[in-house]
Amino acid sequence: MNLLYIGNRNYSSWSLRAWLVLRWSRVDFAERLIDLDQPGYGEGQIADIIALCPSGKVPFLQLADQTVWDTIGIAQWSVDDGGEPLLPRNAHLRHLMWSAIGEMHAGFAALRSEFPMNLHRRCVASGYSDEAARDIQRIDALWQHMRAQAQQHGVVGDYLLGERSLADAFFLPVATRLHSYSLPTSPVAQRLVAHLLSDADFLHWKAQARLEPKQHFSRGGIDGRFLGTDL
Repeated sequence: MNLLYIGNRNYSSWSLRAWLVLRWSRVDFAERLIDLDQPGYGEGQIADIIALCPSGKVPFLQLADQTVWDTIGIAQWSVDDGGEPLLPRNAHLRHLMWSAIGEMHAGFAALRSEFPMNLHRRCVASGYSDEAARDIQRIDALWQHMRAQAQQHGVVGDYLLGERSLADAFFLPVATRLHSYSLPTSPVAQRLVAHLLSDADFLHWKAQARLEPKQHFSRGGIDGRFLGTDL
């Protein structure tokens, strides 16, 4: 059995990405949760994780003959050896997808730092940095570009590139942030957020997150700059 190790569902955006990749690819897998709110978090030094994966981070996927870590590694495994590859059929859109995924994986540090994923959170953010504002603007522009390119190449559908792809798995946690903190975006981005957050598999993940014991978490987005409450 393929075994995906994940962190707390309410907070672990990277775990959600890998989980969606496997679910949408129709891979047969089980999941195991490791509580991230313990010594070594943020430094790759959680003992329970290091004992199983030397990177010290989740998610990672245990297979019969190897361990695949990092969300991009898991995404590539799903394309090569998983179920149904989440790739655009159009070559131009495939290249655009990988470019967008790479930018997401390596960038948007201010957005991730100032607006950590918290599915219980619903508020209006204020007083955030110029860097975070630029990240929001860039994501909005990127999403508009991806939608326009899909339409230009005749791909029908409401996902980032028309049909659902790996890009949607990588950006869905961003959609939760835009929603949770009521961040300002264009109508195009707002429609994408609504569509992604209505996905049946994401709603299953969200329901499972609500079953986890509520706890204070150092990365849970409790900050005086945010006007609102946890749901």
